[in-house]
Amino acid sequence: MTGRNKMAIGIIFLTLLALTLGRAEKVKPAPATGMSWDDLVRLYGEWREFQKPRFADGVPDYSAAAMKLQAQGLKDFQKRLAAMDYRTWPVPRQIDHHLLRAEMNGLDFDLRVLRPWARDPCFYAVVTDSEPDVPAREGPEIPSVLEIWKYQFPLSEKALPEFRAKLRAIPRVLDQAKKNLTEDAGDLWFLGIGVKKTESVILANLAKRLTDIPSSLIAEIERAKVAVDEFRGWLETKQATMKRPSGIGVENFDWYMKNVHLVPYTWAEQKATIEREWERSMAALALERHRNRKLPELMLPATVDELRTRTNEAIDVFMKFMRDEEIFTVPDYLRLDPFRGRNLQPAAARDFFTQIEYRDSLPMKCHSIHWLEKQRMAQDPHPSPIRSAPLLYNIWDSRSEGLATAWEELMMQAGLFDKRPRARELIYILVAMRCARAMGDLMMHSNEFTLDEAVKYAVDRTPNGWLRPDGDTVWTDMRIYLHQPGYGTSYVVGKVHIDRLMADRARQWGDKFTVKRFMDEFFASGVIPVSLIRWEMTGLDDEIKRLMR
Repeated sequence: MTGRNKMAIGIIFLTLLALTLGRAEKVKPAPATGMSWDDLVRLYGEWREFQKPRFADGVPDYSAAAMKLQAQGLKDFQKRLAAMDYRTWPVPRQIDHHLLRAEMNGLDFDLRVLRPWARDPCFYAVVTDSEPDVPAREGPEIPSVLEIWKYQFPLSEKALPEFRAKLRAIPRVLDQAKKNLTEDAGDLWFLGIGVKKTESVILANLAKRLTDIPSSLIAEIERAKVAVDEFRGWLETKQATMKRPSGIGVENFDWYMKNVHLVPYTWAEQKATIEREWERSMAALALERHRNRKLPELMLPATVDELRTRTNEAIDVFMKFMRDEEIFTVPDYLRLDPFRGRNLQPAAARDFFTQIEYRDSLPMKCHSIHWLEKQRMAQDPHPSPIRSAPLLYNIWDSRSEGLATAWEELMMQAGLFDKRPRARELIYILVAMRCARAMGDLMMHSNEFTLDEAVKYAVDRTPNGWLRPDGDTVWTDMRIYLHQPGYGTSYVVGKVHIDRLMADRARQWGDKFTVKRFMDEFFASGVIPVSLIRWEMTGLDDEIKRLMR
């Protein structure tokens, strides 16, 4: 267990704050009028409490009156942050200031543009049964969601009251949602209908899996399901007459990338990057298939045992490669063991990622670096409190999704697939598919594509017909991208951004460059935008200057 682990376990926030301040590097005191990094950390703690909605009877308040009060309070926080003379601080502490500024800009953007509480039914999620593979749930949602995956079953006496309280709140949450949802955004409302259908199934299945519990809890589950079904019907009635597009427009997209996600690429620049990456991946796939033309095609597993054998072997190969080839320092706590058990889906149910996984499990084990990152964040948090918790408003997206996407191709270039030439084809298919999805993100937000057109584009541009137009994958992805602008592009743009950072560091270090040294530095910066990691690692400030213009 590391020193940071000992610091993190069993410590409340204020104690953590005191310890981490002691670990942080020494800085020259800022002028009294400009305040110090310690003041920034205290402001951060206040901000995180302010940003949370107020609760009444288990229901978060997103009423028009509550949002008006939050908008007024935000101005004070932004004023206090702007008063800090942070430019005299060392770069790592300046970065913390930029992160807090980005979070405040995220709330500002929500209040002015996204307004999910008023225009996006997906925001009112009430139950989910799966853990995200990224630092936090993709896209905006209320903080009272019943996250079933967090609970051990049968429920303990300690867990039961919280579980029951969240169930009981569901009808009241949806009653408030009907009052708050007043804005026309047809595609978002259509997607919200699909979310409620899924939630209804989750609640129906929940009652079946619970045993040895009071009958009153089963009744609570049924009441929650009835409320979800009734809310879905309300959405269907309202959505039938909606005509307005759901995209935020190019100008707003550019502001959001620059001021919230700290991505130094405009809508137009991201579009050009994605088009070029799709062309590159398709050309590389054609050449790879030519190279492998005399080899047998990858075969689907015939039995569940065969699939599990392949999956287990891929996990072992991946983790061994990380250690033996000195890709990065691998602490003992990093594991992919929870993914060893796999079920074999029937052919009719197989969507894009199943098509990849069943042919060779190794490419998706590369993408599973997501789970290793989550373990790292939990076991060895960054010493700065501002970087130790997931950033709000998905500000981590291009760093997290960009790394997982980059990792597939980076590891291929590092030699992981040298003995699996056909699997190299899968890497390029993954890149092409993510480019096809990303274009839907961009074009929906420029209001040049409807939701249906974005789905069709992604399906048509994905090789082999593996992305099913009637499958959950493409519809879930487009839902995320429409209510979280830039998430679809973050996979590809984040990957290209990391390529640039590696090129910069390789040029600076010359013959002293090693992948392990680079990746250990990269991980040490935390899960923050690549523009800030690049500044911290290389000293190059051209991107942050562009973002501040």
